Amino acid sequence: MRVLGTSARFARLAAEPFSTIDSRGLRTRGRAGKIGEIFDRRHLLDLLIRRDLQARYRDSFLGFLWTVIRPLIQFLMYFIVLGQFLRAAEGIDDFAIYLFSGLTLFTFFNDMVSGSTSSLILNSGLVKKIYLPREIFPLASIGGAAFMFAVQLIVLFVAALIFQALPGPAMMLWFFPSVLLMLIYGIAFGLLLSAVNVYLRDIQYLTEVVLMLAMWGSPIVYSWGMVVDVFYRFDLPAWLLEVYAANPLTLAVLGFHKAFWGAGTPADYPPDLGLRMAIAGAVGLVILWISHRVFTRLQGNFAQEL
Repeated sequence: MRVLGTSARFARLAAEPFSTIDSRGLRTRGRAGKIGEIFDRRHLLDLLIRRDLQARYRDSFLGFLWTVIRPLIQFLMYFIVLGQFLRAAEGIDDFAIYLFSGLTLFTFFNDMVSGSTSSLILNSGLVKKIYLPREIFPLASIGGAAFMFAVQLIVLFVAALIFQALPGPAMMLWFFPSVLLMLIYGIAFGLLLSAVNVYLRDIQYLTEVVLMLAMWGSPIVYSWGMVVDVFYRFDLPAWLLEVYAANPLTLAVLGFHKAFWGAGTPADYPPDLGLRMAIAGAVGLVILWISHRVFTRLQGNFAQEL
């Protein structure tokens, strides 16, 4: 009877969701409790971000200059091969700024998702030895990606000034919803994939492939007008174009173009872009909530799996 009672008690404990206990021994409740817990450890989060940034270019002669050199080389490769050799630039005015603005935002999203996916495994020593809010590790990777994005954004702004490609100040406000949309989806996918990757290590490699496809599935090296022309030329169903336009990465890139590419016309954007971005943002918040719930359910066995 005693063995059966013990087994039943362990079974009930195993069925309980993972919960966080504060320094007073009290259970924190709801998302506000978790956000407060992370805020209380904001100095540790800042330390982890600094550590990740320093580790990227440790013992490198150029150091953080690689933050600018890498995207510039990527930009030149696409600009020369696609823009000049394959003549993609002929259909897009100020193609250099158009291409660089799209690449800058996509690189931010790519760095957020890919970095946070492997963050728990790279910090397995801390996960196994001490208690911390596990969300800190993917958030630290996202913070590092935000720093890299800020540096590249300065380069983009200066380049747009030199080429006199910037739109009016009112149009540049599209910067904020575009970045916010990428942040929502970057955090959502980062939390979800980082948790699943602990149990299934192939996720990080699959993520690299999906992100590569996502870049070519967004209007970064080609324009929205080219997409519409292809749909009409091959008489594809209109709902497929709506599916393409519903991609949050596509919407964010288009909004970023509005903010930095002044040569754009109404034909270069889908109708009701702001409404589409608002709907995508609302859906993203739901995905973010679901991702965090999954993360919370899975984090109980992180230390054992790592």
